[in-house]
Amino acid sequence: MSIGARTPEELETLFEDTLMLGDHQALAALFEDGAVLVVDDERSARGGEAIARLALVTWAGEHTYIADSQLVVQARDIALIVSERGINVLCRDSDGIWRYAIVRQTVAS
Repeated sequence: MSIGARTPEELETLFEDTLMLGDHQALAALFEDGAVLVVDDERSARGGEAIARLALVTWAGEHTYIADSQLVVQARDIALIVSERGINVLCRDSDGIWRYAIVRQTVAS
């Protein structure tokens, strides 16, 4: 899978797709170095590899991540995405590709 989101919304879709496919390497590539994932305010991971591991365990089985952006606010190379279950901060790199810096999500029980 080729990774490279050109818009914040596209990054959300790529996150959903890589989780569905269980693609650890592609999932890790969606995150900035030093990025953080916080799930249910209880579990967290820092860095693409650790985030990919936690995300694949978190959204396995009955728990599915749905890209349902309700609000996208962009200021130059930073974007904020708000959904029903989370708040995500994204950054656009010098290569023009958007990646996650902070992902805070709750998981349906």
